[in-house]
Amino acid sequence: MITERQRGLARLGAGQAAAAIREGQISSEELVDACLAQIEQLEESVRAWAFLDSKYAREQAKRADEARQRGNPTGALHGVPVGIKDIIDTADMPTEDGTVLHAGRRPRDDAALVSRLREAGAIILGKTVTTELAVYSPGKTRNPRDPARTPGGSSSGSAAAVAAEMVPLAVGTQTNGSIIRPASFCGVVGYKPTYGLISRGGVLRQSRLLDHVGVFGRSVQDAALLAQELMGFDATDSAMWPRARPNLVDFASRPLPFAPRFAFVKTAAWDEASADTQEAFAELVETLGEHVTEVTLPEPFADAIALHRTIMESDLALSFAPEYDRGAEQLSEVLRGMLERGRTYLALDYNRAVARIAVYNAALDDMFHEMDVIVTPATQGEAPRGLESTGSPAFCTLWTLCGLPAVTVPLMEGRDGMPVGVQLVAQRGDDGRLLRCAQWLIEHVGGDGGAAGASS
Repeated sequence: MITERQRGLARLGAGQAAAAIREGQISSEELVDACLAQIEQLEESVRAWAFLDSKYAREQAKRADEARQRGNPTGALHGVPVGIKDIIDTADMPTEDGTVLHAGRRPRDDAALVSRLREAGAIILGKTVTTELAVYSPGKTRNPRDPARTPGGSSSGSAAAVAAEMVPLAVGTQTNGSIIRPASFCGVVGYKPTYGLISRGGVLRQSRLLDHVGVFGRSVQDAALLAQELMGFDATDSAMWPRARPNLVDFASRPLPFAPRFAFVKTAAWDEASADTQEAFAELVETLGEHVTEVTLPEPFADAIALHRTIMESDLALSFAPEYDRGAEQLSEVLRGMLERGRTYLALDYNRAVARIAVYNAALDDMFHEMDVIVTPATQGEAPRGLESTGSPAFCTLWTLCGLPAVTVPLMEGRDGMPVGVQLVAQRGDDGRLLRCAQWLIEHVGGDGGAAGASS
């Protein structure tokens, strides 16, 4: 049974918790115990965890406390628990990738990002549920706001664990909409950095051109804190190159000296948005007034979803060829179909799709000369009822294809009182501006379901 003190500790944001541990106000053991108590109370309903060893989590916390008491240097996340999506290798825990074909898999090494977390002093609390091979077939996780609804995917367990206050931070991945969509459905902040800012070394590969690592937190500042600690050059990841790590925490915390210039972009997926989402965004645009301009993307952008599909399914067919060859009958029908289609695309079609990425980014760069960030739906609306699918990623596809940084913040509610995220997108490499604008939007429009009339 969780105590009131434990409940209060479980509700701490990551930045608050890190500061309290650093100053000796609480211990890592106390915080981890609070998270474990919250998990014990809610896991039967939410089912966010693929692997959790409470004893080992407490051992990590004890070592963190002892190191701090000895006066050893402490990192920015010292003693703070983090959930890790179960497609990210951990040398001390299984990584089974959401498929029976990888059952019992025990990596020999940590993923590069896990090593960075350990350097920062974080406690690896456990592995969170992923959809099958991080594609579309759902895992066991349910939405903590309504267990009859999907939490989204593929980073289902990471989003749900943060939303259920089981852990203050979690790591996920996105190849289409797998950070932004579950964050929106579960009502937390989800942040997908610019392509190539976080190493994918030791992360299950779907697509070299589309895979991103991202994070979940309860605030923009917490998401910035985690993402900043994960960034750093890794020569094993072909998307990366040596560069200075952005000070995202400073960007997310520092007030803007002027109001941002927002571009409201509906994208070709607008017709998929529910009526109340469309109404809510109309009211958001009205609230922003002179700070927002509606921008219609040129006609070629309407092809983005088809182009993304060509790249993604072709790459999946290559990445998962061993799984298909040895156990196609053990894959879901939806994944099997994607792999079989991926084997049929022509090299000409694939290369044309890849070439369009640069064309799209050049056109978007022109728009970003006039605008700071794009504001657009994160999803079609509230999390759909039922657990048979994870919802549509259509509102994320273009931005993932282009490798742009994106964040969703829980500013709206749908008709049933479920969260609906507002997605902000910035120019490649402009992650700091993105997070500052997201924080400005929260402060000036209001959180907790707060865009006026959003739940009308």
